[in-house]
Amino acid sequence: MKQRPALVVAICVGAVVAVLIILLATSSSDPDRAVASPVVGKTAPSFDANDVDGRVVSVEDYQGKWLLVNFFATWCIPCKAEQPELVTLSSSMPIVSIAFDDPVDKVKDSFADNGGDWPVIAEGDGRLALDYGVVKLPESYLVNPDGKVVKKFDGGITASEVQHYIATAK
Repeated sequence: MKQRPALVVAICVGAVVAVLIILLATSSSDPDRAVASPVVGKTAPSFDANDVDGRVVSVEDYQGKWLLVNFFATWCIPCKAEQPELVTLSSSMPIVSIAFDDPVDKVKDSFADNGGDWPVIAEGDGRLALDYGVVKLPESYLVNPDGKVVKKFDGGITASEVQHYIATAK
């Protein structure tokens, strides 16, 4: 009779393991899948912040223009890879970059080494990343001339994909 409780426990454990295996086998395993953004389709979250050169930067400064709000970090490898694309894109539209968890001197050094002369905010507390719903760096948000976020770009971007999106949105 003592073998029966052990048999019941073994069957229960086996059933739980089988359910877990089925769940793992049928779940999506794509680590780069896009996560929906809470700001797409809404007015861009507003901010007034000092850039790394001490100038006040605001989303409202770009009203009437397309704007790319880019979140990055100097320690982020995909962020470094997208920097040349941002440099190319900056010749045709305004960009504001927001550095996540980076000291000002490190951000300045990174831009001096890799190019780019647009406003960069070195954000310490992560408030802007929370306001925009940033999940994984790099992320960029395209704001239309009316001030609405119309597209979220997950991961590194290319200048051509942003320009293509703008061209098809007009």
